[in-house]
Amino acid sequence: MNSWIPMTSDQYRLAWDKMYEDFKFKPSIHSSDWPSFRLPSPFVTYDVTEYTDEDIDDLEEKCISCLRAITVPEEYIYALDWQHQCYLYYPHRERGDVGARIGFYPDGDYCFFLHKDFKWGYLGHPWEHSISLFGETLIHQFEADRPTIFG
Repeated sequence: MNSWIPMTSDQYRLAWDKMYEDFKFKPSIHSSDWPSFRLPSPFVTYDVTEYTDEDIDDLEEKCISCLRAITVPEEYIYALDWQHQCYLYYPHRERGDVGARIGFYPDGDYCFFLHKDFKWGYLGHPWEHSISLFGETLIHQFEADRPTIFG
């Protein structure tokens, strides 16, 4: 089964409304406007300015592994790509559908992976070159299986 299901208009609106309202999301390329969102505690932010192709491959693998560890089979999370198609992402399903997906490295767009109840999340900032994690469960899982790009 497909692991990336395009969001309906209602799902898209619900997720982005919550991002703008609850996280005070204010996208901007100007560093004077950063941070572009407010995160609930606890949270941690990693500088991902310097990386290799191997670091990106490792990040992709570790993100999938971590998300699988904290979700149950057939549970989805929100995968948001600012101003682009967004998805319900099922981490436990096979990755055969590589064409329709959002990468975990913020390479030009904000990329957000959020629990469907917004109790934890992974937020990538493309211009700040950072990845932020919030929620104790997600932070602890990434500490246990830390991507090399997090230093």
